[in-house]
Amino acid sequence: MNDHTSGRILIDLFTSLDGVAQGPGGTDEDTSGGFRFSGWQAGHPSSGVGPEIEKGMRGLDALLLGRRTYDIFASYWPHHTEGESGDIGTLFNRVPKYVASRDADIALGWEGSTRVGADLAAEVAAMRAAHREVHVIGSLDFVHTLLAEGLFDELNLWVYPILLGAGKKVFDDRALPSVLELLQEPITDDGGVTLLRYGRTDRVPEVGTFD
Repeated sequence: MNDHTSGRILIDLFTSLDGVAQGPGGTDEDTSGGFRFSGWQAGHPSSGVGPEIEKGMRGLDALLLGRRTYDIFASYWPHHTEGESGDIGTLFNRVPKYVASRDADIALGWEGSTRVGADLAAEVAAMRAAHREVHVIGSLDFVHTLLAEGLFDELNLWVYPILLGAGKKVFDDRALPSVLELLQEPITDDGGVTLLRYGRTDRVPEVGTFD
């Protein structure tokens, strides 16, 4: 578990009630595996998600993204620094962006972007030393790696009251067995979307038998 003197790695995900986090933001975001519901979050407007996201981003001073999410962000946010999304756009453009990729020759055109992935544990340690809050947004395939290696400090889930069935889940079979700590009371808006904030601990699940 991260100590209180260093920065934190925060994972931010949108998920259905049955744990599907694939392609929430747009119809062409992620249709891999024949996924039929890419864009499901955009199709379920929520009054509470936007304000909570803005609050949660106030401490962000770096982004850590998987390649697919990076490409989506890099094509969008440099052109959206005014209007309703202007504050987040300005923030994302200003802070360092770390991009997880196995491709050493990856082209990163978004200013402030750096590839990571050669030694993820060491690179995450360096990010913690350099930043207060590094946010991992979306990037589900990469998140699976962070969950498997315990390389995160906080998991923030926006849970939507819909069932999607098949699709990439928040947790796959590689997730490191661990006990998470609820950091605050759940927040639910009038559309039934619930924000759950969990912190990682060093505890592992215990087993027993009910008498």
